[in-house]
Amino acid sequence: MSEERRIVLADAAIGVLADLGMRGLTHRAVDRAAGLPPGTTSAYLRTRAALLTALVRRLVDRDQAELQSAGERFPFPRTPAELTDGLAALTSARLTGEGRRRSLARYACALESVRDQELREILVPRENAGRDTVRAFLAAHGVPDPEGRTLALLACVDGLVLDRLPTGEQVPREALEGLVAAALR
Repeated sequence: MSEERRIVLADAAIGVLADLGMRGLTHRAVDRAAGLPPGTTSAYLRTRAALLTALVRRLVDRDQAELQSAGERFPFPRTPAELTDGLAALTSARLTGEGRRRSLARYACALESVRDQELREILVPRENAGRDTVRAFLAAHGVPDPEGRTLALLACVDGLVLDRLPTGEQVPREALEGLVAAALR
């Protein structure tokens, strides 16, 4: 499969999943969303499992690029307020526009991965500049087990995004400040 076509189909599938949910994710719906002739998606991704796998791989690629960029924009926060700023920017990006659609798709795929080992393996958290930044910040502030605290902090931030996703309301800064303070204790 051409890389360009794979990306077009996977991006369209992310949008379909975000807009229509898991039941609405069909080969035909992806064809329509991608603006391609009927049968194109099934020609490239024969099964629903292949479609979901391509979607999840693309979702992870896009998320990794976003987190890499976030880590580069906020390379090393010096204060808890600066780390909170970076987390606020990330949560805002995940609750608005295209980021919101990816968040909706990500959580649907996370639930689907409960029954699908391959999807679960693709969705495993990965190293990226954003995670490195948080870990380095916590280590520089003398936090014991900076890796464990990083994972806990980011899981809590993820939970706040999930909580706000249905309404699209922003995560209150105070909630992020509280999480950063807890991670530093």
